[in-house]
Amino acid sequence: MPKVRSIFVSDIHLGTRACQAERLLEFLREYESDHLFLIGDIVDFWAMKRGVFWSTRHNTVVQKILKRARHGAEVVFIPGNHDEALREHVGLSFGQIRLVRDHIHTAADGKRYLLTHGDDFDQVTKYHRWAAVLGDHAYAFVVRVNALLSWVRRRLGIAGYWSLAGYAKRKVKGAVSFIFDFEDSVVRYVKECEVDGVICGHIHVAAIKDLGGTTYINCGDWVDSCTAVVEHEDGQMELIEWSGQAGRIEPDVVRLADAETRTASGRPLRIAAVDSVPADRSRAAGVERTTP
Repeated sequence: MPKVRSIFVSDIHLGTRACQAERLLEFLREYESDHLFLIGDIVDFWAMKRGVFWSTRHNTVVQKILKRARHGAEVVFIPGNHDEALREHVGLSFGQIRLVRDHIHTAADGKRYLLTHGDDFDQVTKYHRWAAVLGDHAYAFVVRVNALLSWVRRRLGIAGYWSLAGYAKRKVKGAVSFIFDFEDSVVRYVKECEVDGVICGHIHVAAIKDLGGTTYINCGDWVDSCTAVVEHEDGQMELIEWSGQAGRIEPDVVRLADAETRTASGRPLRIAAVDSVPADRSRAAGVERTTP
């Protein structure tokens, strides 16, 4: 079992049929860490208002996280928009898990990262909640269709995993524009915080990239892509896409090394860089400036 310094996960969406809890449990059984950061939308209260789906595996995920906290790992929970009800309890601890609004994490190499879910930088979620809820319904439908397509592919003996949601995000012009706008908004704010980078979630698009000298890291999700970020003992950040195969898995990874990102095979992965960062962006939420 590999030991890493920190694990960062977001957008698990417990309480929904779309949550891939079994694959998350495989990942957590594979990786031990000193720090575990839950970066929003861990429990989907929005979806649970329409109907709760809570399986034994969902319970096991919660128990696994609580067990890590009891055994001495630092566990920090940063609520997102789908579990925003928990933001009323920021500053408290439950089961040795700290609930915070935002967090500053200092990596082993001295780099400082702002940890935030990211919904504050999504103009639709922030100012047009009805549209966000409508979009949530649409995304849930796409995920259900994707599950059906995956079943058909398995029955036909087609190897590999193909994501309809991921395809739409890459190909639909509006989705691509939204992703870039979100990333730019996050980076503009992070520059004001005098940190080296940001680790967030919210948009379900995993990435490690350099944007105008700021390291942008998005954990992805455990609904569609099943991705997480780990920090190694030397402070290097690695993006892991969990394959969900039986037994010990050699994951596909993307790792930040100096200014270049490479795949596990050593081939360079193109980074979308931003030459300049736009002007100021204010934000009401406070930042908890603590380090592990």
